[in-house]
Amino acid sequence: MTVPAAPAAPVAHGAPGVAPVPFAAELQPLVDAMAANPMPPLTEENLRDGGTAFGPGFPDGAGAVAGRTVSAEELVIPGPEGSPDLEITVFHPTGPSAGPLPILINFHGGGMIVGHRSWEHGRLVDLVETHGAIGVNVEYRLAPEHPFPAGVEDNYAATVWVAERAAELGGDPDRLIVMGGSAGGGFAAAVALLARERRGPAIAGQLLLCPMLDNTNRTVSSLQYDGIGTWTRDANLLAWRLVLGEELAYSDAAPAAAAPARETDLSGLPPAFIEVGSAEMFRDEDTAFATRIWAAGGEAELHVWSGGFHGFDVYAPDSELTRAALAARDSWLARVLGAAGSDGAVS
Repeated sequence: MTVPAAPAAPVAHGAPGVAPVPFAAELQPLVDAMAANPMPPLTEENLRDGGTAFGPGFPDGAGAVAGRTVSAEELVIPGPEGSPDLEITVFHPTGPSAGPLPILINFHGGGMIVGHRSWEHGRLVDLVETHGAIGVNVEYRLAPEHPFPAGVEDNYAATVWVAERAAELGGDPDRLIVMGGSAGGGFAAAVALLARERRGPAIAGQLLLCPMLDNTNRTVSSLQYDGIGTWTRDANLLAWRLVLGEELAYSDAAPAAAAPARETDLSGLPPAFIEVGSAEMFRDEDTAFATRIWAAGGEAELHVWSGGFHGFDVYAPDSELTRAALAARDSWLARVLGAAGSDGAVS
């Protein structure tokens, strides 16, 4: 894995002379409501206010599967060598199966500085039911207490553990998908890069939902949504500083395992599904990542949802935009898992 060597570039605030793309009309009332009752801005001092464990609206594994045809199991597995053990939640469909099941390994969002796997139990349980897959939700260490490479090494170690024990879990190691939203999408992309570099697990696909990929914060969209939306520029700048430190925070020389946009060679990667809203700061870094995968001869399916803000599917689950986005994800997963299952490898 290579990264270009270059000094850190200055990071400016303010729009680049063009108006932001408007939010979708069906989402605008929600945007207005959030603007009228804003959350306190994230700071290094308030990151742990209220903790990052289970909170209102985010049930634990048992709560997430209540009334569903899915079971939940809490496990503690080895972390990276010399590091603490990891907590994971494993979801299994409870109906009969014809053989080993596909495996979805999820890394939660939160900018690599906040969050808990329970935040995304609901998303993963839905996919387990829909696709008859095993779902694994990983708890990883957060910055600033544990800066790079702690988080990505935790997530890579969990992926290796699951792949090596796929048969014990009832899963098919040839149909293993890494996935996540926001920071979790960045981690999924980084795990795919590490698996290629280290000749690690054979990953069948990477499901990247509005992934956090670029530490430099120089794109047009990162400036268009300065102070606008559900994940702000200030929060992003803070996150990268806490993960990478002052010297590398916004630098082209940051490691690709931290910021996958820094990777110069995107060849030989598993097929990627990349989803982003047109009205969020990650729009341009995500579309650029897809374009660069194509330029390297790889497979990427890109969806830019018109007027979608960051995490619109979580905030507006009943919107038409979310229904379309979920249908696209399900279609891609069905195609990629079907291709991997046809002969043990993605065709």
